[in-house]
Order: sequence, then structure tokens, then C-alpha cells
Amino acid sequence: MIKSVETLIVDVPTIRPHKLSVATMNAQALVLVRILCDDGIEGWGEATTIGGLNYGEESPESIKTNIDTYMAPLIVGMKAEQVAKAMNKLRTTIQGNRFAKCAIETALLDAQGKRLGVPVSELLGGRVRDELPVAWTLASGDTKKDIAEAEKMISLRRHNIFKLKIGLRSVEADVEHVLAIKRALGSDISVRVDVNQAWSELNAVKGIAALQAGGIDLIEQPVKASYKASMARLTNQFDVAIMADEALHGPNDALELANKFAADVFAVKINQSGGLFPAIQVATIAELSGISLYGGTMLEGAVGTAASAHVFSTFSDLAFGTELFGPLLLTEEILTEPLIYKNFSLQVPKGPGLGIQLDVEKINYLKRQQGHSDQVDLIPA
Repeated sequence: MIKSVETLIVDVPTIRPHKLSVATMNAQALVLVRILCDDGIEGWGEATTIGGLNYGEESPESIKTNIDTYMAPLIVGMKAEQVAKAMNKLRTTIQGNRFAKCAIETALLDAQGKRLGVPVSELLGGRVRDELPVAWTLASGDTKKDIAEAEKMISLRRHNIFKLKIGLRSVEADVEHVLAIKRALGSDISVRVDVNQAWSELNAVKGIAALQAGGIDLIEQPVKASYKASMARLTNQFDVAIMADEALHGPNDALELANKFAADVFAVKINQSGGLFPAIQVATIAELSGISLYGGTMLEGAVGTAASAHVFSTFSDLAFGTELFGPLLLTEEILTEPLIYKNFSLQVPKGPGLGIQLDVEKINYLKRQQGHSDQVDLIPA
């Protein structure tokens, strides 16, 4: 039985400013959800978004409030092992709130995996890979700094795929910045860009043409998420892969984009999809439609990153790799044993549930106070 649902906002500074077209991040607010079961097992989930309400309609504060006020009362007392039944109740009763629902589903699956002694990936159909290629985002905005950072990552064998956040400057300035980095890194290194919806279609045509000519491999969400017809025209006009991200709010959007031929690649995100199983549905629609897959991130911490890794490990096609570097962007580690990054990849945890152990003392230290000073009590599984 589900005994309680607890939400915590954990504020962690980033190692450097992370510049997007919609916001500049100097810290990340992780919303952690812990579900306690009457058999002594606990499960953890995470709902993390980017830039407060600059990016989407959910914020850390709204996620916590809506889980505490509306969602937790619906599932407390239900059978913890009946994950699908609990999530069906939430999805049929509560509108929207994809990030909050994802965190709860993650926590329930983490607990169920521990209960059965199997990784979450096995509850999702089974993994086909134990490691995932991981891109690193270069987002300082300074060309020389970004080149130096990329070269360091390559020498450490941590990343050999790089994505650049652009859209704040003019198209010409952004293109110059990106192509200078591509020339410095060479033809063997994959360089992609994320426009974060910043361009008009006319600017996108100009920018994509120049980036394609310069050897860039992927253009992510060049225009607004609602401009699906524009996405279709750009996808059909250019040979370089066009990827949908913010336009993908779950399976319904995936089906519409596939039917409109509005993307070559889908960025699958568990939070943005509304949960682990909806993310798998997005991937299934893509695979049935001949659309390639990319494992995306909301810059989650270790919990959301581990959950995403379990999902992406089940994908037979992962042509464009993943972007699961979120924990590496943070200055504090919230696990007793960090996730393992080596040989340009993330190792998918193999233990029961998510296969991770949270550092409760560190979480208590970083936890945002909500009018009280309660501490998280570690309950052994």
C-alpha cells in the first residue's frame, strides 16, 4: 500500500552559467518525490524543468503544490504494486501536470523494481543496451571558452558529441559561433545546435542553410513548438536532420508530428512526455514512422537521469544518442555513489529499481525550506 508521498525542492548551483534562448541558469531546482510503502520499500522520482516558467507551464513550486494538494491524496492508500492503476487514476482525474505525473510514476516504478529485485528497465520491456552515448551542451556563449571546454571533454573521453545553445544573438552571429567551433573540433566530432524555438521560419531557412553547409549534424526545434507546418516545410527542405523537442508533449503530439512529416528526429524526454510509459509510446510512434530517436533531458539531476537512462536503454534505435549530462552540470552530488560516465557514455544502472542510492544528508543540506525544518528520514528497503 502507498503510505505517503513526499515532495522536496532541492536547489543545486551549476558549474557555470547555462545560457538558453529562454533563460540563463545559474542553479537547478530539482523536485524530488519520495513514495513510502507499507512494506518498508521507498521509491524516488524527479520532476525537473528549466528556467521556471520561461520554458514551460510547470514550475518547481507548482509541481510541489499540485502533488501535495491534489495528486498525493488520490493515490495514498492504493496498492503500491499496481503502478498502472495508480497512474491511470492520476491521468484520468488530473489534467496536464506532465512533470509531476512523471515523478510519481518514476517513484512507483523505482519501488516496484526494488520489490521484485529487478531494474526499472526490465519493468519497461527490457534493455537492449547497457551504456548510452552522451552529448555535452556548450552554452557559455563564448567561442574560445566553448572550444576549450569541448577539447577538455574529448581528452577526458567523457563526450565526443556537442550541442550548442543558440538563438539569443543574430542568426549571422550564431552561425559564425557554431561553425568556428565545428572547424576547431574537426570532422570526426559531431556538433549539433538547439535553437529553443528562437527563430522565425525565414531566419530558420537562412540559418539552417549555413549550418548544413558547415557540416552541422542536427538542428533542434528551430521555430516555435506550435509552428508544426513550419517544422514540416523545414524538414522537407533540408538534408540536415531537424529535431522536434518542445513540440513533443507526449504521444498525441508525436502522432501529429509524424503524420505531418514535421521532424526527422524526436527528442524523447520522460518529464515532457508525462512519464516513462508515455515516453516509450512517443518512441514507438517514431520508430513506426521512420523517425530517428534522441534521448533528451530537462537537465534533471541523478534521479531523473537514471530514470531516463532506463527508458532509453530499451530503445532499439538510438541513432542520435542522448543528452543525459544533467548531473555533470551540478556542483553537488546527491547520490552516495555517482552515476558512471566513461568512454563517452553513461552506464545504465543495473541494481533493483533505479539502481541508485540517494545521499539523504546531502539532500537535507540542499533542501529548500518550506516553512518548516523537517528532515528526510532514510527508511531502509
